[in-house]
Amino acid sequence: MGEETGRREGPRRALLRGGGAGAAAFVLAATAAVPGAATVAEDGDVSAEGVVRVGGLPRPAPLDREGAFNSDLAFTGDHAVGGNYDGFAVYDISDPTRPSVVSTVLCPGGQGDVSVSGDLLYFSVDYPRANDECGAPAVPATDPDGFEGVRIFDISDKANPRYVAAVRTDCGSHTNTLVPGTDGEHEYVYVSSYSPSERFPQCRPPHDKVAVIEVPLADPAAARVVAEPVLFPDGGAESTTGCHDITAYPERGIAAAACLGDGLLLDISDPVRPRVLDRVRDPNFAFWHSATFTDDARYVLFTDELGGGSGAVCTEGVGPERGANAIYALNGVGDRSELDFRSYYKLPRHQTETENCVAHNGSLIPVPGQDFFVQSWYQGGVSVIDLTDPDHPVEIGHFDRGPWDPQALRTAGSWSAYYYNGHVYSSDIRHGIDVLRLTDPRLEQAQGVVMDEFNPQSQPSFSGHQHHP
Repeated sequence: MGEETGRREGPRRALLRGGGAGAAAFVLAATAAVPGAATVAEDGDVSAEGVVRVGGLPRPAPLDREGAFNSDLAFTGDHAVGGNYDGFAVYDISDPTRPSVVSTVLCPGGQGDVSVSGDLLYFSVDYPRANDECGAPAVPATDPDGFEGVRIFDISDKANPRYVAAVRTDCGSHTNTLVPGTDGEHEYVYVSSYSPSERFPQCRPPHDKVAVIEVPLADPAAARVVAEPVLFPDGGAESTTGCHDITAYPERGIAAAACLGDGLLLDISDPVRPRVLDRVRDPNFAFWHSATFTDDARYVLFTDELGGGSGAVCTEGVGPERGANAIYALNGVGDRSELDFRSYYKLPRHQTETENCVAHNGSLIPVPGQDFFVQSWYQGGVSVIDLTDPDHPVEIGHFDRGPWDPQALRTAGSWSAYYYNGHVYSSDIRHGIDVLRLTDPRLEQAQGVVMDEFNPQSQPSFSGHQHHP
């Protein structure tokens, strides 16, 4: 989500607490679940084309209270990690038709963006807590001692995640992006955040930067902020007060940053010193939210989260160019690189006035030599898009539930929809996890791409992964 999250939070009851003031000493007792738990019921009417729901799970306790929204997903082996405003869950997806909950960790902090790297999990905290313990109560952003930033967990034992470090960052962490190091001994986490105020001691304007956390792989508890590169030395657009999300393409040495009023192309060949190669603005964009490169890096797709994710903007009255995707060609090389606008894509199925709907998180479907994309649209559901002609993108499949509440506009729907090893996994804010199978024959070759790990905001090159005929 974007604008609507703000920087405030009411009191929450924490069921699991850390063991002391030193983050490295924290050990969490995770809540195990019974394998093969019942799948979530299909509520309301469902519209689907080229997509079949084959499995799923409701939000597990204790991450199922009102306001504990499901958020992003990351994947490692036969497991998915699902972020939540109150913590995260680890799912066994070895049989996609019967996913099960391996463990849950209650560690409130808002947003809950996640990235995985081997045995490490990076978790974003965007609402201030009294300290860095998992059981710490919420505090206002005016508290000079409040904690926001990134928590690091060891998930080598999926049934018992262990809390190993906490790294404070200015304005917290709305999202995080994993970038591997060049020496094999370190990796880096780019932290995006925004909404500064003179009233917030840990989040003062101007906030035209990102934080770079360096993680020594041999000692992740020693992780620390090593750089805070300023991406907007001239201040950026009037609405730009930081970045919402960064998608890195490490094998290409580039990244795309969505920074509220600006879209950026970055050189990340030196991960500690990202450099701006090009900057674009669009009068139709209200909130530059996220980005995805095509596999050959010839194009990049930016999303506009008009209404901050809580608005009903997939209506006929809003039109086809606001709250949409914008596709840019990436031309030139190195310092001559530039982004050139090609087209918009907006969900073609109009939604009702009680359904929050706008372009949100998605990933490529790895069909060799072609560009297909699966994307969440909150209550607009999941859209499967053919981007092969970047001037004329078109929807070729979808999965769309009816409104969560036909009488009132309430936040619900698919937050993230990602393709991983043969299936699409949708993190639904309220329903839980949906597992979808794509039936369009044009997408069959994607099943031959096998990944050991997948963070959608740290794009792999599909040519580097196992391919089966």
